[in-house]
Amino acid sequence: MKTMIVCNLDFEGLHHWPDACAESRYLKDMHRHLFKVCCKKEVTDDNRQIEFIDFKHKILNWMDVTFPKMFGCVNIGTDSCEMFAKRLMNIFELDYCSVLEDGENGAEVFKIIKHKHSDY
Repeated sequence: MKTMIVCNLDFEGLHHWPDACAESRYLKDMHRHLFKVCCKKEVTDDNRQIEFIDFKHKILNWMDVTFPKMFGCVNIGTDSCEMFAKRLMNIFELDYCSVLEDGENGAEVFKIIKHKHSDY
């Protein structure tokens, strides 16, 4: 059995995609989304190594010091949903992270666990 803590957070954010194709060229300009993030991290017992509320605060504090604010929004620059999820995965050693734009479209990133080969 595997147990994970779950942390969901929303934030107003800005980003842009400089390499957007002609069909989606409007994405080259800075634009706003309500980003919805879900982070999951494995814990090894029912008393958890980290309280999920404290975990959420750590993520929010990291965002405050890492990304500038513009117009009251977190400016994640050229990060896509995939890039932002991978940042969170690496920094907070997550097992799973999803980042959705406006709760609609986005990306999911999973930690890949390699199993040892067994003859059984």
